[in-house]
Amino acid sequence: MDAADRQRMRDAEQRAYSAPLNETIIWNNPNNGNSGSVTPVRDGRRQSGEYCREFQSEINVGGQREKGYGTACQQPDGSWKIVSN
Repeated sequence: MDAADRQRMRDAEQRAYSAPLNETIIWNNPNNGNSGSVTPVRDGRRQSGEYCREFQSEINVGGQREKGYGTACQQPDGSWKIVSN
């Protein structure tokens, strides 16, 4: 993945933080053919009170597909932090 791929992936993650559950956010880089998606699959609050979302992701780079899963929680300043992947 190059810098443009990482930026497109981060943009998709940012959109997924507020997307409806199970709505897949797709990104692609027409310059190299790499692509991916982020899908929020569950949300809720931790015992600490933080609002969190679980995500499934898929990345296709150079014809290789990788799947991932993780959780991000909203911080007091409104930003999001990945807490597990």
